[in-house]
Amino acid sequence: MFSVLSVRTRIFKPMIDNLREALQQSPDNVPLRLLLAENLLQAKMFAEAEVEYRLVLEKEPTNTKARRGLVKSYFEQGKYSIAMVVLEEMSDREKDMELMVIQAKSLMRNDEIPKAIEVYKNILALNPAFKDDELDALRKSNPTQSAEQQLEDIENGFQQIERPRINFEDVGGMQKVKEEINIKIIQPLQYPDLYRTYGKKIGGGILLYGPPGCGKTHLARATAGQIKAGFISIGIHDVLDMWVGSSENKLHELFELARRQAPCVIFFDEIDALGASRTDMRTSASKMLINQFLSELDGVQSSNDGVLVLGATNAPWHLDTAFRRPGRFDRIIFVQPPDQESRESIIRIMLKDKPVKDIDHAALAKFTTEFSGADLNAVVDVAIEGKLRESFKDGIPQPLSTKDLLNAARQVKPSTKEWFNAARNYALYSNESGLYDDILEYLKLKK
Repeated sequence: MFSVLSVRTRIFKPMIDNLREALQQSPDNVPLRLLLAENLLQAKMFAEAEVEYRLVLEKEPTNTKARRGLVKSYFEQGKYSIAMVVLEEMSDREKDMELMVIQAKSLMRNDEIPKAIEVYKNILALNPAFKDDELDALRKSNPTQSAEQQLEDIENGFQQIERPRINFEDVGGMQKVKEEINIKIIQPLQYPDLYRTYGKKIGGGILLYGPPGCGKTHLARATAGQIKAGFISIGIHDVLDMWVGSSENKLHELFELARRQAPCVIFFDEIDALGASRTDMRTSASKMLINQFLSELDGVQSSNDGVLVLGATNAPWHLDTAFRRPGRFDRIIFVQPPDQESRESIIRIMLKDKPVKDIDHAALAKFTTEFSGADLNAVVDVAIEGKLRESFKDGIPQPLSTKDLLNAARQVKPSTKEWFNAARNYALYSNESGLYDDILEYLKLKK
């Protein structure tokens, strides 16, 4: 009795064989190769489909159909991190239901639950009737909960407030950012009486912005470790609730928890999702949440003394200007992609405890200009997967070499480029306050 897979393979095999024969005569025929890749995908020959999609993209890097197919091939092989890298480069993914589902499931299977929930909410916004057994496990709503029950849920979720063991020594580069955080956060805690003498409060907010995958979360955690403070990481899923008023209550109780644990660093990831410009808001409920956020930052009802608020965003231009008022996020710091020295350090950390041989870390760092930390992680993943395929032959782990990693780096495109394409326009044409001068300096466009 044939398995479903073997039956499917038999059905598509004649077409696949014919297409391969035709490509031998016309190897540069992109439509023909794309058709072969599509047939391999339908036959569930995902590894072979991946190879063909890559060959198409070498000829036509912007071929949308090939990118979609490559994402599916990676996903079906369990290569979730690499699938995410390709998805990040696709500007139309946020309107494509199929790609959004793949994105949510990839995040879920990579244990990135907060981000998976955010994508899942976007899916439901596009199609409220959407059903999927795996993703439906992410639903967490109860309209009958009292404020006390919500507080209990929040306390239970953060009953083990993190006490990070890392500090600034564990963060490569970023000297300018560290200096800003030192002045704004660390020194006030070290010299509280001196600051109080001048009427300066101990606390406040810093907004970190820059391309995704460049270490904003890692830096926030290291900041808490540097001052031996508690650390609470907040994603949009921790706050947003479909029931009117619940989101504001959740946000208030999260701040109350941080106040009780002071000194405490409360970190908001992708804060633009919570603090988007009120002029862009379509509902009064969204505007109410922003107003609640601003009220908590101001400490209207309770003192924020010792509460250190860090926010991270990839899109500071979407953040409400009220957040930049002194006393709120009055320091806005650009976190740029890691420089060569930092990339070398990141690669060393990622290869730690893995089988390697004669790795030229400096050469790899030089080759990966513009790569973010997340991009470097994808490079290592691609290289490891190549070695795994080799190791399956005899069961003996093959060590990674510099050549393996360089070949992998050629397959991963820097995800920062798309971000800088958008940021350049804001920096050049919407920079009256000089907020984006650091971007212009990084791009060597500052006069």
